[in-house]
Amino acid sequence: MANITRTIGLSLGADICWPLCFEGIMRQLNLKVSHAGDTIDFKVERVTIEPFNLRQPCKYDVVVDRLTHWYHTSREWIKKAILMDGLYVFNNPWAVQSMEKHTTYAAMMALGMPIPETFMVPPKAYADDLPDLKPTLGQYARLFDLEKLGAQMGYPLFIKPFDGGGWKGVTRITDAKTLHKAYDESGKLIMHMQKAVEPFDRFVRAIGFGPQTHLVRYDPAAPLHDRYTMDKGFAGPEDEQVLRDTVLTINAFFGWEFNSCESLRKDGVWHPIDFANPCPDSQVTSLHYHFPWLVKAYLKWSIYVAATKRPMRKNQDWEPYYAIAKKDLPYKDKLKAYGKLSRERLEADKFEEFSQKHLKPLDEAHWTFFGTDEAKAAIRKKVAALYPPHEVEPFTELFWKRVQAWRGDNKP
Repeated sequence: MANITRTIGLSLGADICWPLCFEGIMRQLNLKVSHAGDTIDFKVERVTIEPFNLRQPCKYDVVVDRLTHWYHTSREWIKKAILMDGLYVFNNPWAVQSMEKHTTYAAMMALGMPIPETFMVPPKAYADDLPDLKPTLGQYARLFDLEKLGAQMGYPLFIKPFDGGGWKGVTRITDAKTLHKAYDESGKLIMHMQKAVEPFDRFVRAIGFGPQTHLVRYDPAAPLHDRYTMDKGFAGPEDEQVLRDTVLTINAFFGWEFNSCESLRKDGVWHPIDFANPCPDSQVTSLHYHFPWLVKAYLKWSIYVAATKRPMRKNQDWEPYYAIAKKDLPYKDKLKAYGKLSRERLEADKFEEFSQKHLKPLDEAHWTFFGTDEAKAAIRKKVAALYPPHEVEPFTELFWKRVQAWRGDNKP
């Protein structure tokens, strides 16, 4: 039997609160796991940005990546470490780089998901430094009638970039005039036009992290700190299963270990509308009541992958999903099959067994931590980074109160 240390790296951008909580809980927990004849403990480090030799070894076993969807230097270091050192990363950097919203819509349409009708339209403007652009457009680009396309789809609809996030460039369109205005203002962005799912009676965000899922009723019209509602009982067992199977299918299909999926329910059907979110919101200032769940999900999946040395799937094998899609089955049965396949890929049963055997102490340590001054200080630090000085204390107290409500509802 050997004593082994597994090192978990945190690749961070503007994240403040969850890493502080992650580190604090791991420090207080001082976890040791007996696995495959070895005793394993864990070390947590923040990944720094610096020059690197492509042949230099990587000291991390697992990296939680919150940066490389936009910061390319770190992304290229992570790619190198996966290919040369066997690093395991949340999330697969090639998938994050290439599987934008457009790809995810197309793939999930192919699996039969009820994605709203969606068109891609060429950009309104083009870069002026492309030497072959003018002859290409002159020979092949076809004029199109934007108003006719809008009328064909029917209003209301949404126009939004085919890639990106954070609600940037998303506009609800109600008539031809607002359509022209939004398209004219889109500039060089390639845009989607997507039929609105209206009227809907539920808007849910399903968060997936490994085989773990969490459902939240979402209110996009509310202020940021109230959009993730604290409602309970907003979905019955059948709806819950549809939402969980949907997010796990998307995640396992694209190799995303953590992601969120927005779905709208209309006439009893859940329509996924936004689900290329492989760096989902993890901040207490928006998640509040749900923030402890996410921190624990980070911890449990990171520990499991590090301890078991779960091999990373470097490329995507989509054929088993397409094989299900080709079957002559109702979509609800296909989705159940997708969900089963996805749980197998995410080792749901092995993860649950590992958690029951080794991670019971985490339940108490995690619950206790979120009642400490250290947890409150992490919340205050995030609030201070976003809010004006006169609002720091009131919002710190608001988020702290909601975290304590979570503790009240989830005592081990």
